[in-house]
Amino acid sequence: MDEYIERLKDGSLKLYALEKELPPEEAVRVRRAFVEGETGAALPKVGSFSIGLDRVVKRNIENMIGTVQVPLGVAGPLRVKGEYADGSYYLPLATTEGALVASVNRGCSLVTRAGGADVRIMRDGMTRAPVFAARDVVHAREVAAWVESHAAEVREVAESTTKHGEFREAVTYVAGTSVFVRLEFDTKDAMGMNMVTIAGQKVGELIERETGARLVATSGNMCTDKKPAAINLVRGRGKTVVAGVRLTDAAIVDLLKTDAETLIEVNYRKNLVGSARAASFGFNAHAANVVAAMFIACGQDPAHVVEGSTAITTVDRVDGGVYVSVTLPSLPVGTVGGGTGVDTQHECLAMLGVAGGGDPPGTHAKAFAEIVAAGVLAGELSLLGALAAQHLARAHQEHGRG
Repeated sequence: MDEYIERLKDGSLKLYALEKELPPEEAVRVRRAFVEGETGAALPKVGSFSIGLDRVVKRNIENMIGTVQVPLGVAGPLRVKGEYADGSYYLPLATTEGALVASVNRGCSLVTRAGGADVRIMRDGMTRAPVFAARDVVHAREVAAWVESHAAEVREVAESTTKHGEFREAVTYVAGTSVFVRLEFDTKDAMGMNMVTIAGQKVGELIERETGARLVATSGNMCTDKKPAAINLVRGRGKTVVAGVRLTDAAIVDLLKTDAETLIEVNYRKNLVGSARAASFGFNAHAANVVAAMFIACGQDPAHVVEGSTAITTVDRVDGGVYVSVTLPSLPVGTVGGGTGVDTQHECLAMLGVAGGGDPPGTHAKAFAEIVAAGVLAGELSLLGALAAQHLARAHQEHGRG
């Protein structure tokens, strides 16, 4: 080890090149020892982990020195009545926020006792939007018109880059001399960002060649990836999922310790009016909490929580109770690729029965999206109930501070 550390110090060996000379486990150990020496910090816990390294260092991480462990809890069982997920599920939630799992667990109990969550996927399409520079606005319109009239050619080029993805549509947007082409794909069980980026590059080259517009970037931010954006809220990105449950007046009193009118008012004044006044893209109580905890547990890209947080929670008065629903317009999820193959994350997906590719392709990712949406519904119900009953501070005092 000393020889490699000396080479790292004198610059004759780069941190990223250790795997070229050593097996992955040894490379990680040498790199960690080097960092310990450079920083003066001992990292024994970071160096203690159970996941296999061969796949991880090739596909998931660079310059690996170990892992950071996040406590994993479970909430449930949660009854889900979706088109792809139909059954009772225990939700794996990775978080360091005290009270979160307890809150979601209470919501799961409420939803299950009410007969389960209705869940439906309204739209499914991952996007990438290359941006082009036109000569002038006349040329910009010509570029957009070419894309709109050559869908078959765009489809052929896009689908030539993937065995699994299916091209859905191309929608153009113009801002001065900038032309954006928002491409949408059905990426089956993959979340699909790599898939659509590769396809987007080839489509961009086609458009550049045929129209004379200059391809500036494969992503022009009209996608929109990992940033809050109204276009995702309106048109959707990934899975657009809606989940709802009917609660009786008696159940609200018994389990949430409040009443229907108070629950409705809290949702109206907090989630709807409060969010509007704040100009928020998220009209919900804490959808991001459940999305983030399930994403981390199940190997999703945590940065996509920003899109998953743009949820809308509604509470409608119905005969004998209320109907509570959550709408997640932009939920980018997958069960193959990315972090889903990391051992611990794969186990969490297996808990839900959605690990790996589905049969037919795409069914596992859709089922996972339905389960996540039902989990968000459970979390929303529990927090709304706690707020309506004035119990939130007490719950955090008990669970968040020990």
